[in-house]
Amino acid sequence: MATRIASHVWLDADGVAWIDDTNVKVIEIALEKLAHGSSPEEIYDQHRGHLSLAQIHAALTYYFDHQAELDAEINRQVGEFDSLRAATLNSPGRQRLRAQGKLP
Repeated sequence: MATRIASHVWLDADGVAWIDDTNVKVIEIALEKLAHGSSPEEIYDQHRGHLSLAQIHAALTYYFDHQAELDAEINRQVGEFDSLRAATLNSPGRQRLRAQGKLP
């Protein structure tokens, strides 16, 4: 069951925060802020026509209100990515490419 927790932000049944009327997670906006140092206005320019400035501010407010929890989720996702990537570095396909001299 979805729960509205703030203006422009709601939680799905799994506790994931989403921006109203979009398919954009709050954590995605937080990542834009963290990765690029983007201001709300810069994020708005990237999503013009898709997200309102009010939605972006609401997402960032939610992020800062729940920063420890969302930062932990970001770190978990990065760890999962790194683990999956490491598992592919010596795949049979990569081994063949190395044998052909196409990969270091």
